[in-house]
Amino acid sequence: MDDARTPQEPLPPEEPLACARCGTTADAPPLTWTCSVEDGRRVYFCEDCARAHLRAIEARLDSSWW
Repeated sequence: MDDARTPQEPLPPEEPLACARCGTTADAPPLTWTCSVEDGRRVYFCEDCARAHLRAIEARLDSSWW
């Protein structure tokens, strides 16, 4: 079979990520940040906020409850 693929368009540059709790920014999601899906949208929390609210995150509470 002939697998003819078309080159994909480059993705537009993304805006820096911001912690949904404190506003800390990063160019890309660091490994130490936590990602959550709340109300159908993806939100990120920095390492400090994630550590401070670890039990609430593990209990799957929305960040509005913290």
